[in-house]
Amino acid sequence: MTNQRPSSRAPVDAPVDGGPSADEYADVVVVGSGFGGSVAAYRLAQDGRSVVVLERGKPYPPNGFARSPAAMARNFWDPSEGLHGLFDVWSFRGLEGVVSSGLGGGSLIYANVLLRKDEKWFVHESPLPGGGYEDWPIGRADLDPHYDRVERMLGATPYPYPDTPKTVAMHEAADRLGLSVERPPIAVTFASRPGGPPVPGAPVPEPAYGNLHGLPRSTCRLCGECDVGCNFGAKNTLDHTYLSAARHHGADLRTRCEVRGFAPRPGGGHEVRYVVHDPAREGHVTATDRLPVRRIACERLVLAAGTFGSTYLLLRNRAGLAGLSPALGTRFSGNGDLLGLVLKATGGSAGQGPRRLDASTGPVITSAIRVGDELDGGGSTGRGFYVEDAGYPEFVGWLAEEAQLPGEVLRTVEFGLDRLRNRFGSSRQSHLGRQLSRLLGSGAFSQSALPLLGMGRDVPDGRMSLEQGYLEVDWTVQTSIRYFERVRSTMRELAEALGGEFADDPLWWTHRVITVHPLGGAPMGRHPGEGVCDEYGEVFGVPGMYVLDGSALPGPVGANPSLTIAAYADRACDHILAQHSARHVGAAAPISGAAPVPDVAAVPEPVPEPVPEPAPAAPSTNGHRGRTSLSFTEEMKGYLALGVADPGQGRARGRARDQRLMFRLTITAHDVDRFVADPEHPGTAVGYVDCDTLGGRLPVEHGWFNLFTRDAEPGGRQMLYRLQLRDPGGNPLTLVGHKDIHDDHGLDVWHDTSTLYYRVLAGHVPPGGDDTAAVLGAGIVEILVRDFVHQLTTFRTEGPHPALALERFGRLFLGELWAVYGPHLARTKEPA
Repeated sequence: MTNQRPSSRAPVDAPVDGGPSADEYADVVVVGSGFGGSVAAYRLAQDGRSVVVLERGKPYPPNGFARSPAAMARNFWDPSEGLHGLFDVWSFRGLEGVVSSGLGGGSLIYANVLLRKDEKWFVHESPLPGGGYEDWPIGRADLDPHYDRVERMLGATPYPYPDTPKTVAMHEAADRLGLSVERPPIAVTFASRPGGPPVPGAPVPEPAYGNLHGLPRSTCRLCGECDVGCNFGAKNTLDHTYLSAARHHGADLRTRCEVRGFAPRPGGGHEVRYVVHDPAREGHVTATDRLPVRRIACERLVLAAGTFGSTYLLLRNRAGLAGLSPALGTRFSGNGDLLGLVLKATGGSAGQGPRRLDASTGPVITSAIRVGDELDGGGSTGRGFYVEDAGYPEFVGWLAEEAQLPGEVLRTVEFGLDRLRNRFGSSRQSHLGRQLSRLLGSGAFSQSALPLLGMGRDVPDGRMSLEQGYLEVDWTVQTSIRYFERVRSTMRELAEALGGEFADDPLWWTHRVITVHPLGGAPMGRHPGEGVCDEYGEVFGVPGMYVLDGSALPGPVGANPSLTIAAYADRACDHILAQHSARHVGAAAPISGAAPVPDVAAVPEPVPEPVPEPAPAAPSTNGHRGRTSLSFTEEMKGYLALGVADPGQGRARGRARDQRLMFRLTITAHDVDRFVADPEHPGTAVGYVDCDTLGGRLPVEHGWFNLFTRDAEPGGRQMLYRLQLRDPGGNPLTLVGHKDIHDDHGLDVWHDTSTLYYRVLAGHVPPGGDDTAAVLGAGIVEILVRDFVHQLTTFRTEGPHPALALERFGRLFLGELWAVYGPHLARTKEPA
């Protein structure tokens, strides 16, 4: 086929109708376009791999970020509510989280800081309070060459202006306290040429690889809007750098494409399932669970959807990823993020009056104060951290002034009285400059305030899991309380050094924090018992799948983590390309651009012949014309564990880990006469299985039920269940179970009829194939008494003879139970 490089025009949303064939193939599919995904897309496309990037959000060209109140109200991510915006806000038990949705990932809203992880903060086997340890299988020396490479690509440069008030104040306060302070490298363009003087609003020259948005950029205008998106293109975000370079080398960048699942392919590689969010539906409530699913196959799959996104996808699809490490979900950290406020600063050039800090002048962060760690030596104690200035846009200053209600009311009253005096008094002064100035106020509150952002080495002992299909994080400040108190103490000292007051983020009043740097969940480790992936991001037990984002970090970076994530991904790409070269020496050049799936990758999974549903009955032999069906709904609840084959062991392990499974099934006998006459008593089952361990709520695609079948043991019976499912990644599963109806010692009829022993098998397995199928997990579910009472109300019949159908079913059920338990009951009533 002809190799065609995608055009250099701006990326467009994937088409909703038509679009790519379901049988697409790419060498690499990258999920997400943040610091890991963008680096991977560029490096692998540069080497000639065909790369497809699937980004759920939309592009944000210069002047594309929301500013008006109406646009800001829609600037959040929740497609089911018609929101396709930039900010994805999460709320968990112990913290809040804010991440980004858009082409360029977190770079669109980060504060540009490119600090390296401190050399001595790459800890090894550092114990954690609840057991286990934090261990980094890589060190500073491993990342330094890649730090260099990323800094060059992102144009890292210290803030150049010497007299910005907040920058001067941070350095003065640090000096007074004897703390180390620097102007960290930031990914912002201040000059129109390398090494030139900083000039606000000057044109930014286009690099050799072009710009995917096709719009001009200008240098930093010092407006403090970095965290809400730079409308001038002054931030060297990933869309302007790595993604533009990736597109130049042939990468296919697809926006509004949200990945739902993935599955290994027979013979190697992966299939990725995704949906496309229709831009025409933005602003409208949408049933996103009903969107058409598209598929693309690939040799390598790179997960780079961020800590929340990648971990969520792995949790949702783990049933189809045999051998996935039990470390999945562990080592969560908020990177020690803590927000504080300096209020009412005084001194400086203003003497003892309000000190001008002007938080909205400059980029968001211009300075970083480092506080030592016990690992540093030299007398430092505790866990180290950074405190940085955190500016904000001008409109936040207006909001802050408006919130000063007493002063605003007083000024309004004074203005009104002055106008009344002027109107009805002897003075007819017509010039209002002084009065309007007094009405607006001095702005001293916002001018003398400065947010502070702390981050550092908190304890990475959080655990991520699914609850009712939703992501949950079990994390608390308590295990890191000494760290947080130390950060707060330093912030208070900085506020006092500036002659001001310290104020906590109001969330801290309830011992909650908000993080913009979530890390962990799929940590790297030296082996599967320690991590989900190795030091190059390849997932243990799943060849060709890589985790290249913040979820792979096994603990806090301490500094702003973006540079470390990008360097880690760059190092991983070196390894991937070296592996590929070693395997393909002398091979033909790879294709560029997505292509139809090669025949070798298109071998479908063998699908077993489905078990036939009970056939329509012949005319009833009881003399009545037509047939009558009977159905009832059954709900059972219990536990599941993956990696075990014994149901009892699965229940014990699942209960210890709180891994629950339940199903709700409607059982139907389509012809009661035939159902009773057939010794297998076959029926069908429809409904769903709900289990977070399997990825959430899974509809039953095909289900079969046998009420009573003869057991190999004399006098015994079994109730059989066979449910064919499919996890979010498209992996076929079969839940096969049985209830043992046996007359053991004691009155056990309730236990026997309400307890199902089950296993979950890989594939859609027909009867007779259970012994050769791979067992993914096992457990036990039971009918609770209250659910059984409800079940009795769900019996329904359809057909000409409802009463007779209920009678015949009841006789069968009670008769079979009597056949099993009756002899024992009769013996107990015989006289001695």
